[in-house]
Amino acid sequence: MTNLPPAKAEHLTQWTILRVVEWGSEYLKQRRFDESRLHCELLLGHVLGMTRVQLYMHFDRPLAPHELADFKSLFKRRLTHEPLQYILGETEFMGLPLYVNSTVLIPRPETEILVERIVDNIKEKWRKPVSILDVGTGSGNIPIALANSFPDARILSVDVSAEALETARRNLDRHSVVNVELRCHDILQELSDDEHFDVIVSNPPYVSLAEHEGLAEEVRDFEPTIATTDGGDGLLFIRRLAELSMTRLHPRGLIAIEIGHGQQDDVVDCFHSAGLTDIQVFEDYARIPRIVCGVRAG
Repeated sequence: MTNLPPAKAEHLTQWTILRVVEWGSEYLKQRRFDESRLHCELLLGHVLGMTRVQLYMHFDRPLAPHELADFKSLFKRRLTHEPLQYILGETEFMGLPLYVNSTVLIPRPETEILVERIVDNIKEKWRKPVSILDVGTGSGNIPIALANSFPDARILSVDVSAEALETARRNLDRHSVVNVELRCHDILQELSDDEHFDVIVSNPPYVSLAEHEGLAEEVRDFEPTIATTDGGDGLLFIRRLAELSMTRLHPRGLIAIEIGHGQQDDVVDCFHSAGLTDIQVFEDYARIPRIVCGVRAG
């Protein structure tokens, strides 16, 4: 950012909100960043405590030296391809604001489809409070969204990362969610013998080790590897989840998981081998098969 003058008093009349946004947008655009103007507006709005609309209502307002310095600090982080959500410390999932940091995956719109499928299924099939096992809770986006729809459900959310569970706890507290139990647990290990559920849901680490190297820098270098890839063929946790459905789902219980590009046939075969019925595949917004659901016979 050598082209941006230092934050000294003599530059207060030069570096207005509009000029900073225009300069930063062009700088990012030249370096092939997508949505460069939007990202500059969000970074500057974060520093100034303003919405994007408020920025343009005060576009001729000069930045104080400390404000310009704070913006430069955040801008430099974005130049390294650190995800905007981590820099801002927040994102949104199904209309719910959530804290995020580098200990958790950034929730994505595709996972909203997963939650929507579960919500529709529960409303259609169950009249009693349901029990749900959420595997790999991360930020807590899935259990919080489900608890928002079913405040009388009993939800157990497990994650092998204690740091991720701390972030999930912050989000549970933020939304006053009381019907979700967080537990540090490796799902490759057994649960207690008496724990059974109506629904199992997961957005597991489904990227293969080979594919992980080819991911965008934002994902490969910043999002937690343990939540992205299984270090193998991308199917380790999917096989485990199918296995769990055989022993941990109540009869006619539902399993719904998110999968990777090109995994549809392998996952459907895995579900069939586990004895699951009523297997359905749902596409994401890019028309890629992304969600697979199955039902335990009984």
